[in-house]
Amino acid sequence: MVAALTEVALVASLLLAVPALVAARPPTAPSRGAYVAPLPPKPTVVRGFDAPTPRWQAGHRGIDLAAPAGASVLAAGDGVVRFAGTVAGKPTISVEHPDGVITTYEPVRAEVRKGLRVRRGQVIGTVVGGHERCVAAACLHWGARRGAGRTATYLDPLGLLGAVPVRLKPVGGSAAGESGFGRAPP
Repeated sequence: MVAALTEVALVASLLLAVPALVAARPPTAPSRGAYVAPLPPKPTVVRGFDAPTPRWQAGHRGIDLAAPAGASVLAAGDGVVRFAGTVAGKPTISVEHPDGVITTYEPVRAEVRKGLRVRRGQVIGTVVGGHERCVAAACLHWGARRGAGRTATYLDPLGLLGAVPVRLKPVGGSAAGESGFGRAPP
Protein backbone atom coordinates (compact mmCIF):
# COMPACT_ATOMS: atom_id res chain seq x y z
CA MET A 1 0.00 0.00 0.00
CA VAL A 2 2.81 2.45 0.90
CA ALA A 3 4.64 1.53 -2.32
CA ALA A 4 1.49 2.21 -4.35
CA LEU A 5 1.02 5.63 -2.70
CA THR A 6 4.68 6.50 -3.31
CA GLU A 7 4.32 5.52 -6.98
CA VAL A 8 1.17 7.67 -7.32
CA ALA A 9 2.97 10.62 -5.68
CA LEU A 10 5.93 10.20 -8.05
CA VAL A 11 3.69 10.09 -11.13
CA ALA A 12 1.73 13.13 -9.91
CA SER A 13 4.92 15.15 -9.32
CA LEU A 14 6.21 14.25 -12.82
CA LEU A 15 2.90 15.28 -14.39
CA LEU A 16 3.15 18.63 -12.65
CA ALA A 17 6.84 19.15 -13.53
CA VAL A 18 6.69 18.34 -17.28
CA PRO A 19 4.54 21.35 -18.33
CA ALA A 20 6.83 23.70 -16.38
CA LEU A 21 9.91 22.26 -18.10
CA VAL A 22 8.33 22.53 -21.54
CA ALA A 23 7.19 26.12 -20.90
CA ALA A 24 10.68 27.12 -19.69
CA ARG A 25 12.41 25.90 -22.87
CA PRO A 26 13.20 28.85 -25.18
CA PRO A 27 11.92 28.64 -28.75
CA THR A 28 14.63 27.60 -31.19
CA ALA A 29 12.80 28.04 -34.48
CA PRO A 30 9.88 30.10 -35.68
CA SER A 31 6.57 28.30 -35.41
CA ARG A 32 4.96 27.20 -38.66
CA GLY A 33 2.96 30.05 -40.12
CA ALA A 34 4.52 32.68 -37.82
CA TYR A 35 5.87 34.62 -40.83
CA VAL A 36 4.56 35.87 -44.17
CA ALA A 37 6.30 37.36 -47.20
CA PRO A 38 6.82 41.12 -46.79
CA LEU A 39 5.38 41.83 -50.24
CA PRO A 40 2.03 40.48 -51.41
CA PRO A 41 1.10 38.26 -53.13
CA LYS A 42 4.22 36.14 -53.85
CA PRO A 43 7.29 38.25 -54.64
CA THR A 44 10.04 37.25 -57.05
CA VAL A 45 13.52 36.79 -55.61
CA VAL A 46 15.95 38.63 -57.89
CA ARG A 47 19.02 38.18 -55.70
CA GLY A 48 19.37 35.38 -53.18
CA PHE A 49 20.96 34.98 -49.78
CA ASP A 50 24.74 34.47 -49.71
CA ALA A 51 25.95 33.92 -46.15
CA PRO A 52 29.33 35.56 -45.55
CA THR A 53 32.05 33.20 -44.28
CA PRO A 54 33.45 34.34 -41.94
CA ARG A 55 30.52 36.49 -40.89
CA TRP A 56 32.32 39.84 -41.32
CA GLN A 57 33.33 39.31 -44.96
CA ALA A 58 31.45 40.04 -48.18
CA GLY A 59 28.17 38.31 -48.87
CA HIS A 60 24.49 39.13 -49.26
CA ARG A 61 22.87 39.14 -45.83
CA GLY A 62 19.31 38.88 -47.09
CA ILE A 63 17.36 38.60 -50.32
CA ASP A 64 16.20 41.16 -52.86
CA LEU A 65 12.56 40.98 -53.91
CA ALA A 66 11.28 42.68 -57.09
CA ALA A 67 8.73 45.36 -56.23
CA PRO A 68 7.38 48.53 -57.77
CA ALA A 69 8.37 51.76 -56.01
CA GLY A 70 5.55 52.66 -53.63
CA ALA A 71 4.54 49.03 -52.96
CA SER A 72 3.33 48.34 -49.42
CA VAL A 73 5.81 46.48 -47.22
CA LEU A 74 4.34 44.14 -44.60
CA ALA A 75 5.76 43.10 -41.24
CA ALA A 76 6.82 39.49 -41.81
CA GLY A 77 5.77 38.57 -38.28
CA ASP A 78 4.48 39.94 -35.01
CA GLY A 79 7.06 42.03 -33.17
CA VAL A 80 8.28 45.41 -32.02
CA VAL A 81 9.89 48.00 -34.30
CA ARG A 82 13.52 48.09 -33.21
CA PHE A 83 14.60 50.79 -35.68
CA ALA A 84 12.96 53.07 -38.24
CA GLY A 85 15.34 55.55 -39.79
CA THR A 86 18.28 55.90 -42.16
CA VAL A 87 21.36 53.66 -42.31
CA ALA A 88 24.14 54.63 -44.75
CA GLY A 89 21.69 56.87 -46.62
CA LYS A 90 19.04 54.13 -46.96
CA PRO A 91 15.64 54.30 -45.23
CA THR A 92 15.48 51.12 -43.12
CA ILE A 93 13.11 49.38 -40.72
CA SER A 94 14.04 46.57 -38.29
CA VAL A 95 11.50 44.49 -36.38
CA GLU A 96 12.37 42.24 -33.44
CA HIS A 97 10.15 39.15 -33.17
CA PRO A 98 9.30 37.13 -30.03
CA ASP A 99 11.43 34.17 -31.19
CA GLY A 100 14.58 36.34 -31.23
CA VAL A 101 14.69 36.86 -35.00
CA ILE A 102 15.23 40.42 -36.24
CA THR A 103 13.99 41.20 -39.75
CA THR A 104 15.15 44.23 -41.75
CA TYR A 105 13.58 45.96 -44.72
CA GLU A 106 15.26 48.51 -47.03
CA PRO A 107 14.87 50.88 -48.79
CA VAL A 108 11.52 51.52 -47.11
CA ARG A 109 9.77 54.77 -46.22
CA ALA A 110 8.57 54.01 -42.69
CA GLU A 111 4.95 54.27 -41.62
CA VAL A 112 5.92 53.04 -38.13
CA ARG A 113 8.22 54.29 -35.38
CA LYS A 114 10.65 52.70 -32.94
CA GLY A 115 8.93 50.89 -30.08
CA LEU A 116 5.63 50.33 -31.93
CA ARG A 117 4.17 46.81 -31.70
CA VAL A 118 3.31 45.43 -35.16
CA ARG A 119 1.32 42.39 -36.29
CA ARG A 120 2.18 39.89 -39.02
CA GLY A 121 0.95 41.27 -42.36
CA GLN A 122 0.60 44.87 -41.10
CA VAL A 123 1.81 47.60 -43.49
CA ILE A 124 5.00 49.09 -42.04
CA GLY A 125 6.10 51.23 -44.99
CA THR A 126 6.49 51.58 -48.74
CA VAL A 127 9.31 50.57 -51.09
CA VAL A 128 11.55 53.43 -52.21
CA GLY A 129 13.32 53.11 -55.57
CA GLY A 130 17.09 53.21 -55.86
CA HIS A 131 18.31 49.97 -54.24
CA GLU A 132 21.73 49.44 -55.82
CA ARG A 133 22.41 46.20 -57.69
CA CYS A 134 18.69 45.65 -58.18
CA VAL A 135 17.91 44.13 -61.56
CA ALA A 136 14.21 45.11 -61.34
CA ALA A 137 12.66 48.60 -61.46
CA ALA A 138 12.80 48.57 -57.66
CA CYS A 139 13.69 46.03 -54.98
CA LEU A 140 13.01 45.37 -51.35
CA HIS A 141 16.03 44.02 -49.49
CA TRP A 142 14.70 41.69 -46.77
CA GLY A 143 17.15 40.44 -44.18
CA ALA A 144 16.90 38.23 -41.09
CA ARG A 145 19.25 37.52 -38.25
CA ARG A 146 19.27 36.09 -34.77
CA GLY A 147 21.12 38.29 -32.29
CA ALA A 148 22.89 41.58 -32.83
CA GLY A 149 26.40 42.95 -33.17
CA ARG A 150 29.30 40.52 -32.96
CA THR A 151 27.05 37.60 -32.03
CA ALA A 152 24.58 38.00 -34.91
CA THR A 153 23.85 34.97 -37.07
CA TYR A 154 22.47 35.85 -40.49
CA LEU A 155 19.55 33.76 -41.74
CA ASP A 156 18.05 33.20 -45.17
CA PRO A 157 14.67 34.99 -44.82
CA LEU A 158 13.06 32.38 -47.07
CA GLY A 159 13.65 29.91 -44.24
CA LEU A 160 11.13 31.90 -42.17
CA LEU A 161 8.55 30.99 -44.79
CA GLY A 162 9.65 27.37 -45.09
CA ALA A 163 10.72 28.10 -48.66
CA VAL A 164 14.50 27.65 -48.71
CA PRO A 165 15.29 26.01 -52.04
CA VAL A 166 17.17 22.72 -52.03
CA ARG A 167 19.82 22.34 -54.69
CA LEU A 168 20.98 18.87 -55.64
CA LYS A 169 24.15 18.91 -57.68
CA PRO A 170 24.90 15.91 -59.86
CA VAL A 171 28.29 14.26 -59.65
CA GLY A 172 30.39 15.21 -62.68
CA GLY A 173 27.67 17.28 -64.38
CA SER A 174 26.00 20.66 -64.23
CA ALA A 175 23.11 21.59 -61.98
CA ALA A 176 19.64 21.94 -63.44
CA GLY A 177 17.65 25.18 -63.19
CA GLU A 178 16.53 26.51 -59.84
CA SER A 179 13.14 26.05 -58.38
CA GLY A 180 11.69 27.51 -55.24
CA PHE A 181 9.96 30.58 -53.99
CA GLY A 182 9.20 32.79 -56.98
CA ARG A 183 12.77 32.77 -58.27
CA ALA A 184 13.50 34.71 -61.42
CA PRO A 185 15.13 32.74 -64.23
CA PRO A 186 18.93 33.23 -64.49
